[in-house]
Amino acid sequence: MLYYLFEFLDKYDVPGAGMFHYISFRAALAFILSLFIATWFGNRLIHYLQRKQIGETIRNLGLEGQMSKKGTPTMGGVIIILSILVPTILLADLKNVYIILMIITTMWMGCIGFCDDYIKVFKHNKEGMHGRTKVIGQVGLGLIVGLTLYLSPDAVIRENVSSSTDPVTHEEVVKYEQKAQKSTTTTIPFFKNNNLDYADAFDFLGEHKQAAGWILFVLVTIFIVTAVSNGANLTDGLDGLATGSSAIQGVTLGILAYVSGNVNYAGYLNIMYIPGSGEMAVFAATFIGATIGFLWYNTFPAQVFMGDTGSLTLGGIIAVFAIALHKELLIPILCGIFLVESLSVIMQVGYFKFTKKRYGEGKRIFKMTPLHHHFQEPAGTVKALFQLPKQALPESKIVIRFWIIGLILAAVTLITLKMR
Repeated sequence: MLYYLFEFLDKYDVPGAGMFHYISFRAALAFILSLFIATWFGNRLIHYLQRKQIGETIRNLGLEGQMSKKGTPTMGGVIIILSILVPTILLADLKNVYIILMIITTMWMGCIGFCDDYIKVFKHNKEGMHGRTKVIGQVGLGLIVGLTLYLSPDAVIRENVSSSTDPVTHEEVVKYEQKAQKSTTTTIPFFKNNNLDYADAFDFLGEHKQAAGWILFVLVTIFIVTAVSNGANLTDGLDGLATGSSAIQGVTLGILAYVSGNVNYAGYLNIMYIPGSGEMAVFAATFIGATIGFLWYNTFPAQVFMGDTGSLTLGGIIAVFAIALHKELLIPILCGIFLVESLSVIMQVGYFKFTKKRYGEGKRIFKMTPLHHHFQEPAGTVKALFQLPKQALPESKIVIRFWIIGLILAAVTLITLKMR
């Protein structure tokens, strides 16, 4: 709303009003405001949750220091959601289709997570929302995002079709399509001519291949939203792990949004130009500020847990952000932490069922899953294929090492834009 106020004031040459035209200026303000809201409101919410005795129910896994977390206030994801939405509404262009999508994503996934936490905390049902209901909600968001990108006339791209070297400056000159158009094209990492059109998989359908390409795109969107949100949910098992990892991913996505929405930067990096996507840098700034602000209370030992209210929201935002930028194939790299955490659970369950059926006794690959718990168990306490490390690692050390890996993956994600 402030964006439109200052846009109005700029018409009357009010000094300083023109600054709000700059995405970088509004992004900086959004970061500061979201950080302030998270720290200020977070403290008050924690005291409220403590008074109401809204605490986390801990399942005893025998891990060191685990039961000390019992009773820690949960549903702190409300802090993150509020810290994202308020600065976005104040400082972003609310007519921008990508901003609208991100607001819907935040509220949609926040509601699913909140309902799940409400059932756990107030209904005293440890299982929370039925898994099928949760997946239906995630699929619903995937449909909304996929169909919006398909139907909205504002969700268009200008594809980088060719490049040549200037004989004088020896610089690469990128040529774009003359007109922005709707496209199912996405970015493939590591390859020079790296644009992949989903419709190319349906050449045999002739004139109907583009429609089939959009159907595939919507299905991919549904899968990614579901997978990444659940991955973030699984990662939220140690103090600050999911929050810090998400902040790192948010910085990377903010950079991708800024360069994708600027034709000069997009041309320099030889990536597709997405008109209007630069506005998402403002949203990314609120996301970064909210997660860092939440870390003030969520780092070890945590004063509050985000619960599913926060973890599902963070995962959904990251997934939709990448899809809107046509960078969804970078997610396995950028969200490598979420991916490995999810795979560890899938592998563990699959191997246990297979060995139990074949040998009559279930066996494990890891000492415990999700993977971060594997490092909390000393060697020899549980029969598993992988026993390293021999000594249990302190929780804070595990978290910081995962952050470092996340930083490396984020750097690799950005490098892929130029190493082609």
